[in-house]
Amino acid sequence: MLSSDAGRAGFHPLRVREVERLTDDSVAVTLDVPPELRETFRHTPGQHIALRRVVAGEEIRRTYSICAPATEEPLAPVLRVGIRLVDGGDFSTYALKELAVGDTVEAMAPTGRFVLKPRPGRFAAIVGGSGITPVLSIAATLLAREPGARFCLIRSDRTAASTMFLDEVADLKDRYPDRFQLVTALSREEQQAGLGPGRLDEDRLSGLLPALLPVADVDGWFLCGPFGLVQSSERALRGLGVARNRIHEEIFHVDAEGGTETVASSTSPAASTSSALTATLTATLDGRSGNWPVRDGESLLETVLRSRADAPYACKGGVCGTCRAFLVSGEVRMDRNYALEPEETEAGYVLACQSHPASPEVELDFDR
Repeated sequence: MLSSDAGRAGFHPLRVREVERLTDDSVAVTLDVPPELRETFRHTPGQHIALRRVVAGEEIRRTYSICAPATEEPLAPVLRVGIRLVDGGDFSTYALKELAVGDTVEAMAPTGRFVLKPRPGRFAAIVGGSGITPVLSIAATLLAREPGARFCLIRSDRTAASTMFLDEVADLKDRYPDRFQLVTALSREEQQAGLGPGRLDEDRLSGLLPALLPVADVDGWFLCGPFGLVQSSERALRGLGVARNRIHEEIFHVDAEGGTETVASSTSPAASTSSALTATLTATLDGRSGNWPVRDGESLLETVLRSRADAPYACKGGVCGTCRAFLVSGEVRMDRNYALEPEETEAGYVLACQSHPASPEVELDFDR
């Protein structure tokens, strides 16, 4: 068992309390949180945790959203995550085929900004597949704490048998029949009632959403799932006049060709992207600063990790947002960005795992 790292990227060994089979290719894993770590693992609805294991000396990290409702004192936090099998996925294969009650898993404290702190209002979500995981926590917490809140869940899955958290969603419908609305679309299966088979693309959503609820009155939209579904949903909502600041997104799966390049700069976006650029990175993490030369082709996260093993990261794919840092000075080029909202990049935040220097000197602050 590894010892926990220091700082904000620290991992804590937690005992597996339960492994529950949800579908043929997914499980829900519940971890015990000891009393001394209760506040460390108390989450905001919608947040995720990074889990890690070491195989043949190689560290494997993966990020999974917390599906349990958020708790407040004096209740203990419930740390339950949904894990779906990914082809070739080292951690998901381990979770479905080997992980058992009593095993130890190392977990990082909850993080993420795809969240909804309970408040009165009308909210809605469009999710696909395992994208239900954070939204389940969001909806359950909101409806339990705010009697005046309403929530509409539009979910897309391949078949009924592949649908995660069927019982939990049905329970919300039974508990809050007047405040929780559920619409299910199955892309590969006929339903006895409800929507016909097929994907929820932009055209279909543009016609469906105004028929379901007053789109303009929704205080927040939460889009979660595969890249294509999230992008189609956003385009449909924008076409219906929804302001960008009311749309919140989290990508769970990204096709190799998906996404666009994003440039973040403290001065001019017309920065050099030459791979021969000689650059120095200065970074602040947990109150300590250091500076290092950036090797040719490596990301700024990789530069920091050469000297600071406690640098925060999970997926290294531009999806989870764990490595978010503030660009203090200099210019960088991001290869991909599926985690930061437009207002975050406009404010100067970048993903260190996707950032490369575009000026001779770059400074990042992981503590802001």
